[in-house]
Amino acid sequence: MTDPSFPDVVMLAIPAFIVLMVMEIAIVRWRAGSGRYETRDTLTSLLMGAGNVVSGLLLGFVAYTLYYWAWDYRIWDLGTAWYVVVLCFVLDDLRYYWVHRIGHTSRWVWASHVNHHSSQHYNLSTALRQSWTGELTGMMILQLPLIFLGFHPLMVLFVAGINLVYQFWIHTEVIGKLPRPIEWIFNTPSHHRVHHGRNAQYLDANYAGTLIVWDRLFGTFVPEGETPDYGLVHNLGTFNPLRVAFHEYVGILRDVTQPGITWKDRWNYVQKPPGWSHDGSRQTSEDIKRAHVARNPELEGTPGL
Repeated sequence: MTDPSFPDVVMLAIPAFIVLMVMEIAIVRWRAGSGRYETRDTLTSLLMGAGNVVSGLLLGFVAYTLYYWAWDYRIWDLGTAWYVVVLCFVLDDLRYYWVHRIGHTSRWVWASHVNHHSSQHYNLSTALRQSWTGELTGMMILQLPLIFLGFHPLMVLFVAGINLVYQFWIHTEVIGKLPRPIEWIFNTPSHHRVHHGRNAQYLDANYAGTLIVWDRLFGTFVPEGETPDYGLVHNLGTFNPLRVAFHEYVGILRDVTQPGITWKDRWNYVQKPPGWSHDGSRQTSEDIKRAHVARNPELEGTPGL
């Protein structure tokens, strides 16, 4: 059977990415308070984006091989009608929500995702600060149920690409809050600014790809209030793309090889949430939230805390 044909929407969108970035830079320079660009930070983001493309070319065969293996064991062949593509997109967006949520609650997956949060600025170039090690996380297995159900592998990759392209424009401070119906259903710049904030109440919130309804449904939605402080809980202080890409793996290796801990502790340093430590000397996101409320009891009940 001949495989269906779907365009590579990410590659097709690259010219639009460039045009929109140039437009945003012009607006930022013209309109005070609409965002910031920093040359070294932007260059790091662009290099991370280029590295993501290269790693995809080198390691993409892993996902392709796995997906076509699953296709041989599909229950149905749902075809390529437009409504099948729409259904595939919605289900894959739900899949993305859980992959993204796991990426913040499992250190192994966070080690791949952390680079996307490493910029202390929030602009369209930040959207390009992508992982070089996504295939190492094993999270592609969460797309297998779609393929077993009968969505063609190329369709699954196509809708995932649309989701990725959608998320480009929400990485901006130029756009404020949008009309309420849009803010209720879709992921927007306001919602995603929260996700990139390192403020205590913003940690581990708004995991959505395209549809914010998943966060509302699963209790992880936090509205934008105070101005987000972007970056990591402990910022890297470097623009070296190699360190940005691999620093968390180095940290995991350092932790699992330390003397005097059990094998369970070593395993927990890999799969427990970022900030977990065997002796309680570090703080996870939940620890940070509790400590913040303890210092500021009037914030008890604030969304995200």
